[in-house]
Amino acid sequence: MVPVLLLIDVQNNMLLPPTPVPDADRVAAAISRVLERARAAGAQVVHVRNNGTGHDPDVPETSGWELVHDVRPGEHVVDKQAPDSFADTQLGSLLPESAPLIVAGMQSDFCVRATALAALDRGHEVTLVQDAHATYDDELSAAEESARVDEELSTAGVKLVGSEEVVFA
Repeated sequence: MVPVLLLIDVQNNMLLPPTPVPDADRVAAAISRVLERARAAGAQVVHVRNNGTGHDPDVPETSGWELVHDVRPGEHVVDKQAPDSFADTQLGSLLPESAPLIVAGMQSDFCVRATALAALDRGHEVTLVQDAHATYDDELSAAEESARVDEELSTAGVKLVGSEEVVFA
C-alpha cells in the first residue's frame, strides 16, 4: 500500500517571519522535497492545520494560519484544535485502515509527537521524516528537543528516515 503523507501544521506562522522555527529554511526545503515525491507518486496527501484561539499566531483566517503549500485537487485539509490530529477531526475517516503514514511538520514536541503516537495506537505504521519536523527553543534547544522526540518515537515503534530516503511505493 502506498503511504499517506501527513503534513502537520505546515503553516506560515511556523516557517515564515516574524517567528519561524530555528533552521526553518532547511526544514521547509525537506518538507517540500517529501511533498513533491508524494505528489509525483500519486500518494494521498493530508494537510493538517492548527486553528489557534485568542492571540495565537494561527487564528483562523489570519496569514499565520494559512498553509505554506497550496492544496491540490484531491488533497485534504483537516482543521484541528488539539495536538493529536485525530482528536475531534475527520482524519481517521480519511485514512485507509492501517495505511502506512509518512509524517512531517510542526511542532516536534507537541503535534508531531501526539499525532504519531495516536497513529500507532490506531494500527498505522508510522515513518517520521527526521529533517522535516521542528520546534522552537525552550528548556532545550529546538534541535535537542526534536532529537529527544525522535528517540521517544523510535522507542515507541516509529521508523525514522531522512527526507532523501522517503519512498512512496
